[in-house]
Amino acid sequence: MLTGFLDAVFNGISIGSVLLIAALGLAIIFGLMGVINMAHGELMMFGAYTTFVVQNGCKQLGGFWFEIYIFLALIIAFFFTAFIGLILERGVIRYLYGRPLETLLATWGVSLIFQQFVRSVNWVLVIGLGLFSLLFFGGLWVLNSRANLERIRNWVVAVIFLLSLGVTITTGNLLSQTYQLAVTQPWFGAQNVDVTAPRWLQTGVSLGGVQLPFARLFIIALTIICVGGIYLFLQRSSWGLRIRAVTQNRSMSACLGIPTEKVDAITFALGSGLAGVAGCAISLLGSVGPNTGQNYIIDTFMVVVVGGVGNLAGTIVAALGIGTANFLIGSGTIALLSTPVKPLADFLTFFATTSMAKVMVFVLIILFLQWKPAGIFPQKGRSVDV
Repeated sequence: MLTGFLDAVFNGISIGSVLLIAALGLAIIFGLMGVINMAHGELMMFGAYTTFVVQNGCKQLGGFWFEIYIFLALIIAFFFTAFIGLILERGVIRYLYGRPLETLLATWGVSLIFQQFVRSVNWVLVIGLGLFSLLFFGGLWVLNSRANLERIRNWVVAVIFLLSLGVTITTGNLLSQTYQLAVTQPWFGAQNVDVTAPRWLQTGVSLGGVQLPFARLFIIALTIICVGGIYLFLQRSSWGLRIRAVTQNRSMSACLGIPTEKVDAITFALGSGLAGVAGCAISLLGSVGPNTGQNYIIDTFMVVVVGGVGNLAGTIVAALGIGTANFLIGSGTIALLSTPVKPLADFLTFFATTSMAKVMVFVLIILFLQWKPAGIFPQKGRSVDV
């Protein structure tokens, strides 16, 4: 019985580790900007799909490349989702600061768009998006370097947009008619896909009768590295100092010359990149599909709320606690330990499924928040007290 309990605790910690990586980014974004990003789960999905695409590319190269593809996937997933997050912040969210309801609805709409994009993606769409981004943002870069066009900036932006859109549509039609790329999908689509771990992650080790898969050990180690990296970035870097200052008092930080808009953009990109890393970890635990992020986003929000908004230590405790509790209840381990007390064992057996375990944990979180509404480690400061 002890071996089964320790095995369940280990699996719960590995699930909590994934929640922690995802919640780190969400906690930073929510703590700094007060933005409830409903598209955070889809950024995790993009990270998982990035891992799948990198795996396929390295599998074709074979040998050494396939064995190290997971490290390449982590780097590419971080920067790819960080770039998407930066575009999302610059294009949508920065116009909605201080309006939480509008931000919630806007990011929820973006999440639906991202899900449908994955379901209907084809090579014409991928090439079209890349071409449009190159033309439009390249045109904006040239425009920003010409101070003499400032008076007619809005008209020039409209012309650049229309020209970029026209060239993109014409190119897409040409590629569709000539090469039939409109019906060709780049390795993925609406169906779920499986990521094959490198051979050195497919085995495990037994310690005291407890089986420890290398894939889950890798996820735990990755979480430790991410937490340490975020801590060092926030505590030891100049931008980390700016982020902490804006989190505590945005108005005073702006008065002291801190570029709060740039801090917001960097913070959102960083949080989005961490979501991509979490998606890479998720791909090692199961199949990847358009709804992958939705399976984790609710738990991730609960981690942020329970831990205390913007608090690193609280996020760690909440993620590991919620992940472990979910697995212990859902796997029936708690019910098995309660066998001597039959009424309690029968009650816990009713919740010994994945879906019902989430219900039980959610109820426990509601009760906890009645006791500590601001979470385990609430924010401190004058702005909070006011």
